[in-house]
Amino acid sequence: MNYFNYQGNELYCEDVPVARIAEEVGTPLYVYSASTIERHYRVFSEAFSEVDHLVCFSAKSNSNLAVLKLLGSMGAGADIVSGGELYRALQAGIPPDRIVFSGVGKRDDEIRYALDTGILMFNIESSEELQSVQGIAREMDLKAPIAVRVNPDVDPKTHPYISTGLEKNKFGVPVTEALTLYRQAADMPNLDVVGIDCHIGSQLTSVHPFGEAVRRIMDLVGRLEAEGISVRYVDVGGGLGIVYNNESPPLPSTYAETILEAVGGGERTLIFEPGRVIVGNAGVLVARVLYNKKGATKNFVIVDAAMNDLIRPSLYDAYQEIKPVTKTDREAIVVDVVGPVCESADFLARDHLLPRLGSGELLAVMSAGAYGFPMASQYNSRPRCAEVMVRDSRFEVVRDRETYQDLIRGERFFEG
Repeated sequence: MNYFNYQGNELYCEDVPVARIAEEVGTPLYVYSASTIERHYRVFSEAFSEVDHLVCFSAKSNSNLAVLKLLGSMGAGADIVSGGELYRALQAGIPPDRIVFSGVGKRDDEIRYALDTGILMFNIESSEELQSVQGIAREMDLKAPIAVRVNPDVDPKTHPYISTGLEKNKFGVPVTEALTLYRQAADMPNLDVVGIDCHIGSQLTSVHPFGEAVRRIMDLVGRLEAEGISVRYVDVGGGLGIVYNNESPPLPSTYAETILEAVGGGERTLIFEPGRVIVGNAGVLVARVLYNKKGATKNFVIVDAAMNDLIRPSLYDAYQEIKPVTKTDREAIVVDVVGPVCESADFLARDHLLPRLGSGELLAVMSAGAYGFPMASQYNSRPRCAEVMVRDSRFEVVRDRETYQDLIRGERFFEG
């Protein structure tokens, strides 16, 4: 369930007309529904109520402070992949003992920051990273809590750019090499082996790859424990998909049944890293029509949002449903919805059926709450747009629209 619905001919976010927000804040802008985020988190977490678990929201999917604070207040932790995301999570009030640090390229300063903060654990992705964490922990006279991210070589059946669990992917340690790495870690005096981790990809619409991956991980857990290496945390990652078009992703309850069956018994704490399934359908990108243009073979609707605001269609050829903010009974035509950026890849939709719309009318790009603003840029020197959070009949700007002055902050002329 999400809270973006038409009331009469007007698209609402909860109890607020989207057009009213656009009129007051300007376009383009992201609009998030707090009630949708809360409901999605609650449904996901409650699916695992029978076991000890921690939901570490994937900060990369939406790192706005208001989003992080809302989820943290409900008991969520954070899955982070940079020092900046750690800073954001802490600023939002998420306790460090609910934060896991993933990612293949952790810098020394980021490792020190996370150790000094006291995070729950590092998900180690290579032998050299293991050595680095050990060395830094020794310098700081600390013990670093670690898990090894194991690559189970399971095909997630998703877009190749968001697949992370195959042998050819850069992520994790091959399952055939993980045991050796765990042995090394167990012998390092400044490391505390506390868990095991895997993550096979994003936008998965079947539970079968999850089950297969977790079974392979649990086989490794059995071998570790036979050697006296115990793990308290089993981090099964994230990746559960959402509906963008005609997908049929499993419900969290079905996902939970699959995971719990694969994990089996035991007193371990399960860790999850959902992102898209929590916030994806909780946000829209609102754009205003600038012009209509008839090309030799296509009709174009040119809007004030662009690939620098939402890059998923250009990057992944991803489908995002687009709806008029105000319904109309005008004739529907097939159009490409494109932005002002000077790239042929600057499109929000291709061959999309929309009613004829005039200059100044509004469109909503649906399911834009995940991997929307966090992937935005200032390409073509376009200031990044505003973000708004809605609850019931109230809304607040939770990130100001950037100004031209923001574009050159920190820059200076070369006087040499």
